[in-house]
Amino acid sequence: MTYVITEACAGNKDTACWEACPADAIHPGPKDASFGTHVQLYIDPTECIDCSACEPVCPVEAIYPEDDVPEESHGSIAVNRDFFTARPA
Repeated sequence: MTYVITEACAGNKDTACWEACPADAIHPGPKDASFGTHVQLYIDPTECIDCSACEPVCPVEAIYPEDDVPEESHGSIAVNRDFFTARPA
């Protein structure tokens, strides 16, 4: 299982989760050139170590374990995966 950032992050992009992540699985980071071009942050499902460090620090409660993403936010699972599929290596 991995963690997912839902659309509740859109327009907020608080970086507390990025700072808390020991696996560097949350992108784009505030120092990334593309940070300003994305509406939210995303968790890389292959880098996430399921430690849950990001979840409690999210001020808008946008982060869930993949199996617990609310039904109305299930599209966020694919959005997170697609971000990394489309991202240049």
